[in-house]
Amino acid sequence: MFTIGDFAAYGQVSVRMLRHYDALGLLHPARVDPYSGYRYYEAAQLSRLNRIIALKDLGFSLQQVGEVLDAKIGMEELRGMLRLRQAELAETVASAAARLNQVEARLRTIESEGSMPTDEVVLKSLPAVRLAVLTGTAESFDPRHIGPVIGPLYRSLHERLTAANVPVTGPDIAWYQQAGTELGEPIVVHAGVSVALDPGPVPGADGVEVVELATVEQAATIVHRGDMDQVLGSVQTLARWIESTGHRADTLGRELYLNSCGPQAEWVTEIQWPLVVPPDAVSPVR
Repeated sequence: MFTIGDFAAYGQVSVRMLRHYDALGLLHPARVDPYSGYRYYEAAQLSRLNRIIALKDLGFSLQQVGEVLDAKIGMEELRGMLRLRQAELAETVASAAARLNQVEARLRTIESEGSMPTDEVVLKSLPAVRLAVLTGTAESFDPRHIGPVIGPLYRSLHERLTAANVPVTGPDIAWYQQAGTELGEPIVVHAGVSVALDPGPVPGADGVEVVELATVEQAATIVHRGDMDQVLGSVQTLARWIESTGHRADTLGRELYLNSCGPQAEWVTEIQWPLVVPPDAVSPVR
């Protein structure tokens, strides 16, 4: 099972939204600890979450979403409604483009349920790395919140390093943390660039700090190809693998940009989720 914070990350929604869905009876936790009140979810519940988000993006009220789900709408009818909404969104103003991408991501994930190739997941260790970093915050894991934060961070970071004549020594790496004690609200976004500098401020690059990400003994990884707005399927494949193998995520995920030049449709990104390592476990060797 997953904590509400991990489940929000895999579903790419906010913790607040999951609590709201619970209160409305749309998506109850699989288990609630009777002593702490902590909510826990199962990977199988991602299917219902995908449908809730897809129907909401179609314009249904949450009450209507509940009625549709309770009526057990068929895949063909749901696919038809999503395709109709896709055509409508394609004709709207540019500001609707982000929502269109999310409808596409949810649709593809729903259509691939039960056939996601979990053999694409690789368990391996992650070496320590030094990164020049700029940091920002996003409202949640929703790509519509992450994208407007991480894109400008990387543009500014590369501009400052270039101006300071600091060479890049490897791929960019982004990672995420929960801000404060309230799980999922907001998300701290770290945009990192590999450099060969000692930890601390970067001379001539105002606001840029060098930090060292420590070695990770075990991480579940998967390679995502294409637009990062469409990363949902890859993230949920990881979620299913982690639960099915009895592992547990240690921290929120990382993104290693193996190829981030040119159009995002050509990008290659390794999604990495550090795992809790049992005391007697042997670290994987790749």
